[in-house]
Amino acid sequence: MNEVDLDVHPGEVLGIVGESGSGKSVTARSILRMVRPPGRVTAGSVQWQGEELSTLPERAMRRYRGGDVAMVFQDPQSALNPVMKIGDQILEALTLHGTDRRAGRRRALELLDQVGIADAATKIDQYPHQLSGGMRQRVVIAVALANRPRLLLADEPTTALDVTIQAQILRLLLRLRDELGVAIVIITHDMGVVAEMCNRVAVMYGGRIVEQGSAAHVLERPRHPYTAALLSAMPRLDDRRVGGVLPTIPGSPPDPSALPDGCSFAPRCTLAEGDCREQVPALLPVGEAGQHSACLVAQRGVEIRIAGRSTAPTTEDGPAPTPSGDPVLSVTGLRVDVGSRRLLLGREKPVYAVDSVGLEVYAGETLGLVGESGCGKSTLSRCIVGINTVAAGTVRVAGEDVTAMTGDALRRIRSTVQYVFQDPYASLNPRRTIRQSLGEALALRGLGGAELEAEARLLMERVGLRPEYLDRYPRAFSGGQRQRVGIARALARQPRVIILDEPVSALDMSVQAQIINLLEDLQRDLDIGYLFIAHDLAVVRHLSDRVAVMYLGRIVETGTVEEVYTSPQHPYTAALLSSSPEPTLAARSRQRIMLRGDLPSPANPPSGCRFRTRCPIGPLARPDRTVCLDTDPELLSIRGGQSAACHFPGELEHRPHAA
Repeated sequence: MNEVDLDVHPGEVLGIVGESGSGKSVTARSILRMVRPPGRVTAGSVQWQGEELSTLPERAMRRYRGGDVAMVFQDPQSALNPVMKIGDQILEALTLHGTDRRAGRRRALELLDQVGIADAATKIDQYPHQLSGGMRQRVVIAVALANRPRLLLADEPTTALDVTIQAQILRLLLRLRDELGVAIVIITHDMGVVAEMCNRVAVMYGGRIVEQGSAAHVLERPRHPYTAALLSAMPRLDDRRVGGVLPTIPGSPPDPSALPDGCSFAPRCTLAEGDCREQVPALLPVGEAGQHSACLVAQRGVEIRIAGRSTAPTTEDGPAPTPSGDPVLSVTGLRVDVGSRRLLLGREKPVYAVDSVGLEVYAGETLGLVGESGCGKSTLSRCIVGINTVAAGTVRVAGEDVTAMTGDALRRIRSTVQYVFQDPYASLNPRRTIRQSLGEALALRGLGGAELEAEARLLMERVGLRPEYLDRYPRAFSGGQRQRVGIARALARQPRVIILDEPVSALDMSVQAQIINLLEDLQRDLDIGYLFIAHDLAVVRHLSDRVAVMYLGRIVETGTVEEVYTSPQHPYTAALLSSSPEPTLAARSRQRIMLRGDLPSPANPPSGCRFRTRCPIGPLARPDRTVCLDTDPELLSIRGGQSAACHFPGELEHRPHAA
């Protein structure tokens, strides 16, 4: 980072946003002098309530770390010690700052209760692996709050969480700000989180702050082309499904060690002029009161616009077309057994992570599959491609029953269903070049020699990569480029269906938009069917024709995207939609449907309706609704192509974003 100026006031929430590598986390770590070697702070000042922190001896600095200033890290699984009970980890933070153990345990119980962990007396003696992801993040927040800090640095605190858990964590942070007066600096790449949380926002690019101002001004009237480009690249829940192409930012963020001359964003900026490539712009007041921009074009008074969506020439406005012909993928009554639980008298009962699921994918369409982590989405998809074993039911590909096949017939038919994983680096062999990885898949088609080479080069061009990159290893590519390689490898087998398991969740907004546009182009050109798994409901809306909502191993609602998103019939769907962050200040005024607790274990599902233990309109809210306790609802048609498994469908229909 370079020449970064920030100030934070008591009770304020400041957001720092930007792509990976922009300097967000380094900025936060610099405040606490926690920059990883070989990085170091070489100039500047960090003052806390008038005291200079940058020159304090290390022993004195430890009083501030975890004391007045505390940090919440992105990955709670890594932040917590797996071999220490969570109570001991909170106690450690307390005793380091002078609290005795007896008072420390009382304080730890108080903190667990404060961050919303039920049955704190039991949880305090559990290990991190015994808690859900949302609970682990709450524990990390409890550790940070142990010594009553005045400033909380939260580094991507909700990135790995489902939208329902994310909403709970964001609400918790705001409640703590209100109750304790703590100031918060939240680092994120999600403009929706900024809209939900922040009073002010600083946008970083190339290690510098390029725009700063109130959240209202920056989100509604950005004064830097980079800010406007980030907002344009985000899919939104209120987008209509008209085949729109997401605006993208060309190129990649610069290497911090080799920044271009002039404005760092000029090589990617559509508004750049001659002096932008020669002069480093200063951060100066522009536009509304308190708004600053480091853009020469904006400083000249040129209005910066948030780009709209262009319309694909092959798509017309209106509802998604009804699928025709036979499905290329059909799943019927599918069950996946992940173990068993012991009953009385030594009997055992199977535990189904996927229970009686049915779905269809047609050529040229995308079926979105959504739900919280642990609901069975990935287990279902891995069962379709044969990674997990089918306990019951059928999987048909192009009309043929895959579950009844063996040997060569099974390998032949499975080549028509390919899988793109969430983490492209983990799914590519780091010791093999891209040529070798693609060549292996192409050889299974019977290609060799010049024919294989020509097809490999064509695949690289098709996914937007240069053919000369074939001899590079995965480590030489960015995250977005590696995901393009993963897609190219899936295309090498000429599939009819591609299963996309969270393919954009780990990518920055600008790169995410590029991959989404690529997937739509490939589908138009090749007539491929997609099963698209994601927790980002805005991305699902943009990319999908139909959507299926999954809860605790079962499909609870299906329909076209327009039907489900505008008129959800199941309360779980309504809760997911109301929890999804949107990059607009209007999102602050909407009421939330806050789900209670965590997803139940498939080893011990609730009787009757599986959602009843968390349902906002079920027996917890309406004790007279005993039918939810006794009877498991079937997935029944409600209207048109929309179906829901609920005894009281549509009760939240007219207020999908209300409590």
